[in-house]
Amino acid sequence: MSPGSSDSSAGQPYRVLARRADFLAANRGRRAPMPGFVLLVHPRGDDDPAIRLGITVTKKIGGAVVRNRMKRRFRALARELLPVHGIAGADHVLIGRAGGVERDFALLRDELSRALRKLGR
Repeated sequence: MSPGSSDSSAGQPYRVLARRADFLAANRGRRAPMPGFVLLVHPRGDDDPAIRLGITVTKKIGGAVVRNRMKRRFRALARELLPVHGIAGADHVLIGRAGGVERDFALLRDELSRALRKLGR
């Protein structure tokens, strides 16, 4: 790889959900509502143990700057917590809530950890 290019999957412990059908399927899974977000977890049922992550933040939350900031925070949390607490072979979807962007990062980390443990049982 050349020095100027980057591999988007480098260092990522998860794969990214991109298809609408995957998001809709995750909506049929278990959910853990928290003050800053809602976590959906849906086991795929295939033999692939990979963890997949989808993030959605609607325009109700704010403008593009606010939505992108929230998505960056969610990705950072996922890199940290999904390898430890994530459910293998499942799709995880984080849906941003209005209070999520102002919440303290450590508080969001604790909430995501608690939500993953709750749904992992």
